[in-house]
Amino acid sequence: MTGKQPFEAVVALHGATVLRVCRAVLGPADADDAWSETFLAALRAYPDLPADANVEAWLVTIAHRKAIDITRATARRAVPVAQTPDDATAPGADRAGDGLDGDLAAAVAALPAKQKQAVAYHYLAGLPYADIAAIVGGSVDAARRAAADGIAALRRAYPDVIGTTAQTTGGSSRKGGGRERV
Repeated sequence: MTGKQPFEAVVALHGATVLRVCRAVLGPADADDAWSETFLAALRAYPDLPADANVEAWLVTIAHRKAIDITRATARRAVPVAQTPDDATAPGADRAGDGLDGDLAAAVAALPAKQKQAVAYHYLAGLPYADIAAIVGGSVDAARRAAADGIAALRRAYPDVIGTTAQTTGGSSRKGGGRERV
């Protein structure tokens, strides 16, 4: 009668092969973790493995899947950086002394949150209103309205830079902002 080897013998016999597979797929940093997880998973499943199964191929398959799991987990993990995006200054962004209007940036920052986000996402990032609605919450019409209200507030604050509402939008210059009947 041929039975299965004790699991300790399986680890001794195939451990080096599994470690080589883990190192090839993951590199030396994560290979030991993948090796350990491979043998922990194999220990749980070993009693149900048929006696005539190719144990080495079975272990390599488990190692491959554990390597994929570790690769996916690493991709989701935060990467430490020296400077956070909140503190970082993008190239070409407003900085003191570079000739850009810091007051305009302050006016955008003073807008209500939804208007500021809608203006930034639509006019700076170029997102369509449907995407803005999904990000900010609310309907497409609400996102469009928030962006329009934000731009209107900026035009009131900077009429010489942005232009008057009647000239740039083709709308009426009446105080109520409505359109005249034709």
